[in-house]
Amino acid sequence: VRECGRFGVNVLGSTQSALALGFAKKGGTGKFDGVHWELHDDRPRLPGAPGWLACEVTSLVDGGDHVVALGTVVAAGTLDGRPLTYHGRVFGTHAHLEESA
Repeated sequence: VRECGRFGVNVLGSTQSALALGFAKKGGTGKFDGVHWELHDDRPRLPGAPGWLACEVTSLVDGGDHVVALGTVVAAGTLDGRPLTYHGRVFGTHAHLEESA
């Protein structure tokens, strides 16, 4: 990201929790071994991910033990599918809220 000045953001789908757990593990770049991806707008895109953003780096912010990349979205795409969410140490997905009277 520092060298090329761009990055991609993949929004995982509700059926991709195993992939999310793999990415959450410690292990540096090794956690990407065996993960299939394709280049889209010159950025990595995970097949089946229902949301995707191509970004150009606008700034890199020190976040203590990591760096936060902020960017401008230059391309976006969606596929049918529900997004994967994580809350209260449990994976889930988006659900429509009932209208209140």
